[in-house]
Amino acid sequence: MSGPTSFVQQAPVHPETAARFADLHPPFDRQAAVPEANRCLFCFDAPCATACPTHIDVPRFIKKIASGNLAGSARTILDANILGASCARACPVDVLCEGACVLHRYNKQPIQIGRLQRFAMDSLHASGAPLPFAPGADTGLSVALVGAGPASLACSAELRRRGIRASLYDARPLPGGLNTYGVAEYKLPLVESLREIEMLSQLGVEFHFNTLVDTQRLAELERDHDAIFLGVGLGASHQLGVPGEHLPGVSNALDLIAGYKSGELTQVPPRVVVIGAGNTAIDAAIASVRLGASEVHIVYRRGPEQMSAFAFEYEHARLEGVKFLWHVQPRNILGSDAVEEVELISLADGGEFKLPVNLLVLAIGQGSQNSLSEKIQTERGRILIDRATGQTSNPKIFAGGDCTNGGREVVDAVADGKRAGIAMAAWLEAKLVSA
Repeated sequence: MSGPTSFVQQAPVHPETAARFADLHPPFDRQAAVPEANRCLFCFDAPCATACPTHIDVPRFIKKIASGNLAGSARTILDANILGASCARACPVDVLCEGACVLHRYNKQPIQIGRLQRFAMDSLHASGAPLPFAPGADTGLSVALVGAGPASLACSAELRRRGIRASLYDARPLPGGLNTYGVAEYKLPLVESLREIEMLSQLGVEFHFNTLVDTQRLAELERDHDAIFLGVGLGASHQLGVPGEHLPGVSNALDLIAGYKSGELTQVPPRVVVIGAGNTAIDAAIASVRLGASEVHIVYRRGPEQMSAFAFEYEHARLEGVKFLWHVQPRNILGSDAVEEVELISLADGGEFKLPVNLLVLAIGQGSQNSLSEKIQTERGRILIDRATGQTSNPKIFAGGDCTNGGREVVDAVADGKRAGIAMAAWLEAKLVSA
């Protein structure tokens, strides 16, 4: 599949999912966006822009909203972050741009940068205007990108703007990686992820879906293309290693999220237990509440001060009715034909107790992608790269995103892909000149 295409038409839209997973932060309209934009101090040395991994010129795009130049605002965002629409929704702005806002120093509410960014991007999409960039003049060079998640998408945009052909290969039927399949629907609806990628396809990015790239296929791609980008994400979800975890009713958080986003999962049983306390665990727990569970527990072997979830995510879960059990871990999963109870042990006093459960969801991280790493150096399963360029130990192979950093934010993957795309283009053009 190549050229502009309609991914949105392929998106499964389930009415119950849309109703239960309404926007966490409702969008601004013009009457709300302009006054908010005018609150901005338009700092010259803006800490918000520095805090953004893709370094969007935040004061510039906000000033354009204030002056009514929404197309210019969107262009400013896209020039720095081609996935500006999804990042506006999915970024933890509380700890990034908004967390760095200078208004905190004056005990004032920070500028709502995320919602303003979304307003600009939604306005561009609603206008029907094309992507405000064109592909560069064809250089005759080509790059194969393995995985169609945020890192590869950002990389492909930089390549196409420099006239380098970009072919993305993904094992799934739709592009977007975790943006499409793994981010909570109330943060980033599946259809919005696809709408953004549909616009990106105007640059002439080629997509090849339902295509698993193994070591043999990678060798073929390396032979047929001038360079390779690996944006393969992480591997399979970790297991607990306790008896009973293969019983029916034991699942993992990413499968749960992908299931309801696709419309295949429309409800869950009454009692749900989520193991883990990262942001994905929080998303799975909140999803379970919204999918009809009457009792949802998060079980974590440490205390709240050690959880990897952001504090605002934790507070959101509590408001949704999720209960937390600290300093306990599963010892056994019990059930005859399906999971019925989880046996827990208190790490504080060694006491044991059982918790009734109909669905046990594992959210304890993912393993590494090791299947494509034979030709490149890795460390503890992560692909080693030059952080400034994304280049691996094999000069022809670049990488970025979760397979190199162990799993961070969408915007970090975009930043990785952006850096790698720029560096790959420079490396390829230098080779072309010297040939």
